[in-house]
Amino acid sequence: MFARALALALCATAWFVTPAAALGVAVDPVSTQPPVVEGSAVVGEVLRSGRGAWEPSEVTVTYQWLRDATPIPGATGRGYRIEPADLRHRLAVRVTATSTDGGTGTATSEPTDRVVRGRLDNRRPPGVIGTKRFTHTVEASLGRWSHDPQRASYQWLRGNRPIPGATHRRYHYAPEDVGRRVRVRVVVRAAGYHPATATSPRAEQVAHRVDVRRTVTYHVETRGKITTSVRDFARLAQETYSDPRGWRAKGVQFVRVDRGGSFTLVLAEAPRVPVFSSGCSSDWSCRVGRFVIINQTRWKHASPAWNRANGVLRDYRHMVVNHETGHWLGRGHAGCPGPGRLAPVMMQQSKGLGGCRFNPWPTLGELR
Repeated sequence: MFARALALALCATAWFVTPAAALGVAVDPVSTQPPVVEGSAVVGEVLRSGRGAWEPSEVTVTYQWLRDATPIPGATGRGYRIEPADLRHRLAVRVTATSTDGGTGTATSEPTDRVVRGRLDNRRPPGVIGTKRFTHTVEASLGRWSHDPQRASYQWLRGNRPIPGATHRRYHYAPEDVGRRVRVRVVVRAAGYHPATATSPRAEQVAHRVDVRRTVTYHVETRGKITTSVRDFARLAQETYSDPRGWRAKGVQFVRVDRGGSFTLVLAEAPRVPVFSSGCSSDWSCRVGRFVIINQTRWKHASPAWNRANGVLRDYRHMVVNHETGHWLGRGHAGCPGPGRLAPVMMQQSKGLGGCRFNPWPTLGELR
């Protein structure tokens, strides 16, 4: 009787200590080591999570990334690329383990440091798109970056120096650019990233409007009493001839020689101008045959009409050299094309404008 009671008692004890799994009851996995997040807390970087360690070890796991302990919608992969919205927040991952019999358990990693701004890396430098000739407009390309920029600012450079006011994506070449290398510096910005800067590669030199089609030579002489610097006169005249806005834009190259040449550029005392021809006046400059004659009084003081309009003396000197040399090139006098428009350089601007605006350079129509 006693033996039967003992056997019943042992059976009852065995029933109580049988594992739950043996009875079909789900066992929740227990974290024995929390997941660890690897990577830098920087916008644009990728964080990766480990599984952690579980008991039992045979589990499947899922991931949910957290921003300041709040689930991030859609962030359910083992890896997570840090977004601009994460800036200044802490990130963590919650791992959910599911056992083979359906039990579940969770464990959360330690939070990262606060997320800081990322870096925009330049993968391909900016470029200059368009024809690199005076009178043309070119455009900057952004290049390629590690993250698409949302905003960009521009600074065009002549050589290594910023061009004042040239801060748009497009740039129209100026006369000063001819013979120089023009590049663009781009600053890009994107939410969550530090601004980044890149400069287009060293480009070829900006060319004149057209290549040289004709080369003419000239030498400088004087007539009468000269009270201004002949050296400065010769230098400034050559600057006019070389300027991309002048007859060089028609393809004519002017080369000064010591003597002879295709024509003679003369700085003449006013009373000596009519000596060249009865058609010349001591009041104005003139051209006779091979002689391009600049009246010294006009060179020094411009004309009354020019001065009344507050014209710049240097511009007058450009105009008078271009006008008289234009005659030598075979151009006749021109009239005003319409009120408010630029005067042709072959118009007699020293005497009046007829409603046009003063202009020291050949117009596009005169360059054709």
